[in-house]
Order: sequence, then C-alpha cells, then structure tokens
Amino acid sequence: MAKSMKLAGLKSVENAHDESVWTATWVPATGSRPPLLLTGSLDETVKVWRPDELDLVRTNTGHCLGVVSVAAHPSGVIAASAALDSFVRVFDVDTNATIATLESPPSEVWQMQFDPKGTTLAVAGGGSASIKLWDTATWRLVATLSIPRPEGSKPSEKSGSKKFVLSVTWSPDGRRLACGSMDGTISVFDVARAKFLRHLEGHYMPVRSLVFSPEHDSRKLYSASDDGHVHIHDVEGKAIIGAMSGHTGWVLSVDVSPDGEAIATGSSDKTVRLWDFKMRAAIQVMSNHTDQVWAVAFRPGGRGDRLASVSDDKSISLYHCS
Repeated sequence: MAKSMKLAGLKSVENAHDESVWTATWVPATGSRPPLLLTGSLDETVKVWRPDELDLVRTNTGHCLGVVSVAAHPSGVIAASAALDSFVRVFDVDTNATIATLESPPSEVWQMQFDPKGTTLAVAGGGSASIKLWDTATWRLVATLSIPRPEGSKPSEKSGSKKFVLSVTWSPDGRRLACGSMDGTISVFDVARAKFLRHLEGHYMPVRSLVFSPEHDSRKLYSASDDGHVHIHDVEGKAIIGAMSGHTGWVLSVDVSPDGEAIATGSSDKTVRLWDFKMRAAIQVMSNHTDQVWAVAFRPGGRGDRLASVSDDKSISLYHCS
C-alpha cells in the first residue's frame, strides 16, 4: 500500500499582509526561475514570494478594494489578480508590467483560473450567475456560460442570488468547466460547445472552492462547502462518489496534490487538513493559523512537495509534503 503523504511546517510569515489574506496560488517555474507563490489580501495588494524562505520578491498595487483571487498562467510568465472593485489585472510576473485590465460590472468577479493550455481565463461571475471566458491573446470577453434558471421561474424572480457564482475550475483536459454557487449547487459546462451539461447536487451551503483530480482525462471533482463537507463527484455522471467530513467549520478551500493522491483543505475552524482519498479521512490536522484559513495550494509539478496556506490572521504558512 502506498505511504500516505505527511505535512511538516517549513516556514511561516506573520503579518505577510496588512490585512486578511484571502487567496493564494503558485506560479509555475520558468526557464530562468523556480516556482513562486502569489498571495492576495484585503489590504488591496498582491505579493510575490520566493520559496522556501518565503522571501518577498515584490508587492503589486493597483486594486482599490480587497483582492479575492489570484491566478497564474501555465507558462509561469503572466498572472492575474481580481478584486472586489470588479477589475481583473493581468500582469507580467517578473516585471509587474500591466498587460491588460479587464472590467466587469459590480460583484461579477470572484475566483479565476487559466485553462491548462493558457488560451482562456475563466472568471466566476458572481451575481451574473455565469462563468465569463476571456481570450488571453486579445483579452476580450469571448463567452458567457450561464447557469440555466430553475424550471418555472420567471425572469423577474430573483433566482440569481442563489446561483451567485463563487468558484470555478477547469478539467485537466480543458474540456469541462465547473462552478460552485452560493446555494450549494455545482454546475458543469462543455466548454467547446458553450453548453450547460448538468448540476451536481449534495451541498446545501456555499461552495467556495472546487478542484479536479489531475489525471488528464479526469472526471473526478472535489468540492468544499460552508456545510463542513468535502464532496467527490463524477462530473460525467451525477453521482457523489464520496464525502469527507471532519472540519468543525466552513470548508473554504480545497486543493489536490499534483499526483492526485492527497487532498488539502482550509477552514474557518482555523485548521489545514490533509486527507487520504482512499481512506476518505483526514490523516493530519495542522493548527499553524489563529484564524480562518482562506486558501490552500499545492505547488504544481511532480508529487507536489510544498503546500501553502493563507489566513485571516494575515500570515502565510509553507509546509513540506513527503
């Protein structure tokens, strides 16, 4: 039987930002530098960090409100940050030059992710109850994937608030997009046909984080919800494959290791948990943070030997995964 992954604390940076840290992602390595960690905060900045010491490389300003999402292009050359001001700033990671500024209506920009090939940026569209797709060659809005209205509801009825889209993730082959909503539903889309496929039921509170298992033809989707559960879905079926519980608060973030073997979550219960998919159980609980943990992120590539977490306590923690 394969040995389960273990986490060991490597480095924590207190007061990494002036306010709550809401989002984190890894920027892939380029020919000239190793992977970097990006964090975004209520303090309106994005910071770039060099592992393993978590040395601060740069602080990016330019947003007028808190930063809710950061996303890195698979090339490692560019990244994007989104804030409560509904602007997405696309920038060069190494020079911080602004490449594009994408504007959306108020409260229509939440989580973002570049597709695996890097041709499209998907943005969780909040109150628009949709996913917006931006072309990375022209930085134009090229598609809006809308969640269908519930049967029998009139256009005037406020069903949109329930379908408020918080989270978004691409399948590893780029053929599917899934988004999580305020009412707990997950919607799955066929990207090439810009077609809604199905809802995945099971959660009854906001789904703030989603991630596909990394196998190329993966149909397995992990979701994290305020209901305290992590669900595992088959996106081509409708079935829940499994459910995992253990957090005593909202599950705010979920990520899967690059080898697909381990799952990490962050919660309002102030802990980071490492789960074994086969055992459907938490195998480790990390209590480095003193407030809710908004994001967990495995470093891409290989087995994923690093995990980062960020929190309302303004700190970043970096763990060695073995």
